[in-house]
Parts: sequence; C-alpha cells; structure tokens
Amino acid sequence: MTETAEISLSERNLSKETATIIMKAIALCFKPYLKPEEAMIYTNLGRTRLATKCEEYGIFKNDGGYYKKEDLDLIVTGGSTKYELEILQRQQQQQQKKRF
Repeated sequence: MTETAEISLSERNLSKETATIIMKAIALCFKPYLKPEEAMIYTNLGRTRLATKCEEYGIFKNDGGYYKKEDLDLIVTGGSTKYELEILQRQQQQQQKKRF
C-alpha cells in the first residue's frame, strides 16, 4: 500500500483486515487477468451466473485458468452478446444481398 492510501484508510478507523480487503478490491480494477474468484467479485455475480454470462458472451478462461478483464468488461457494461452480434451480422448480410 502506498503511504497516502494507508493514511486515508486509517483515518476512517477501519480495521487492518477491512483495509486489506479494500485495497485488494481496488487492485482488481488494475489487473489485466482475473482468477475465477476475482472475476466473480469484479462482475458482482455468483459462480453459476458468471458461467452463464461468460457462455452468452463467448468469454473463456485462458490456458492458465484466468479471465481477461477486458472481456469481462462486456458483461459489466452490458455489451452485445455473441448471439446478438451474430444476428446483427446476418441482418447486415441480408441487407447487402438485397442491394445487389
């Protein structure tokens, strides 16, 4: 922890354990890859719901078992799922065929 972070957390009369949890949560925001447990915290989803959402969005763990945070941002921001993207692509292809 940096000195300024330690000071601001100690000024709030937080226990050392609580301060550590807060610092870990903040650190999640800056990690490029997240463990499944960290991904659950980052997305605010339980294990089953995270698995379902990852399937909907076409997000998979890498060989090391980590999720790419950039991919998880799709879930957090409510971006288009892979199925929605496929539908949009098909609609665009159909429109292009009608033009010719």
